[in-house]
Amino acid sequence: MTESTSAVEQAVQARIAAARIRVQAAKQRRDDLTAARRRGLARRHAQKLRNQATRRQEQPPDTP
Repeated sequence: MTESTSAVEQAVQARIAAARIRVQAAKQRRDDLTAARRRGLARRHAQKLRNQATRRQEQPPDTP
């Protein structure tokens, strides 16, 4: 026996499906931004270390 769904039930199911899609899209955006942030932080950290190494090479040696 198959149950027929009313137009109201179909509308509710469509809204639920749309909400799930929006939630998934928001999660994907957050994940993408988190990954980009991590890459940016790693890049800035690496640049900072390169700058420190360059400054150490350019400084005259300390003599007591």
